[in-house]
Amino acid sequence: MNRHHYGLILAGGRGTRFWPRSRKRSAKQVLNVVGKRSLIQATVDRLTPLISPERLWVLTNHHLRDIIIKQLPEIPRNQILAEPMQRNTAPAIGLAAQILHSLDPDAVMGVFPSDHVIGKIPQYRAVIRAAFKHTAGRHLVVVGIQPRWPETGYGYIEFPRGCAAGCAQALPVRHFHEKPELPKAKRYFKAGNFFWNSGMFFWRADVLLEQLRLHVPRTATVLASLPPFGSRTFTARLKQAFPLCDDISIDYAVLEKATGVYGIAAGDFGWNDVGSWNAVYELLDRDPQGNSIALESIVIDSHNNFVDARGKVVALIGVKDLIVVDTPDALLVAARDRAQQVGDIVKALEQRNRHDLL
Repeated sequence: MNRHHYGLILAGGRGTRFWPRSRKRSAKQVLNVVGKRSLIQATVDRLTPLISPERLWVLTNHHLRDIIIKQLPEIPRNQILAEPMQRNTAPAIGLAAQILHSLDPDAVMGVFPSDHVIGKIPQYRAVIRAAFKHTAGRHLVVVGIQPRWPETGYGYIEFPRGCAAGCAQALPVRHFHEKPELPKAKRYFKAGNFFWNSGMFFWRADVLLEQLRLHVPRTATVLASLPPFGSRTFTARLKQAFPLCDDISIDYAVLEKATGVYGIAAGDFGWNDVGSWNAVYELLDRDPQGNSIALESIVIDSHNNFVDARGKVVALIGVKDLIVVDTPDALLVAARDRAQQVGDIVKALEQRNRHDLL
């Protein structure tokens, strides 16, 4: 461990594509959708050999802070912060950088999503060590995931031609690309030097603050105006000031504009962003007919279904490629290939003011 290395875990999302299990007060990151530990607990588990819990910070929202405190007793509770309102990743990461730099002028921070699944922990930790190492040159470092198919749902990092996945050496990033249409995604996949953007970032806190001052000066000024962390007025001032920050992602705000951005073209460490119920289905064990059903089931002529109906016997007859998720107050039935549209149900419930189901 390096005493100047810190981890920021971003845990403010709602996980709307995991409705009806994911709600405002029990969002995706605090659910055990894969395994016995919640996604955020698994995130901490794989980081703590590299970064002690005393140097881990969590940024979430007021709906989730209490349950995250309960799930992560090893992290000091004053380091589990609730954003006053969602302002995207640039202000969130900037806030953490401001706090860490004030506490440790030599702070180096890694930024980690709270809701990913990693299947190969030793390989993952090797990538994290390499990324931290390359911040010494005051670089901004990102982690790219070698594509396993031409995905249209991820942004891409373009590395120099001929780069090899699994190289521990950080490479200069040529360009960031938005989520592509399928023809372009196929070209990226074939080219070999385009990697998925994992959402994991590494940099010195002071370097990130410099970049914010250069590219989003309003947000930088707002964050710099905050009193010292731990002071009696910090929380009240944060509540007033944070909504004044730009609502912008760190990719748009800094990474796409900055010079000196480097990346790790990571090899396979079993990364999955678990973006939908279908992604959960792909991760779980299945019966010979391709069904994933957690509890007792009777299956007749049914194939490739995912069912989460806890406490009930599940019977399927003549159905295929379905997602079924049952909770006490809501039932989801969807085609597996339309799992990404589950978030649209949440939007419809918001329009109907069904806050009891959100």
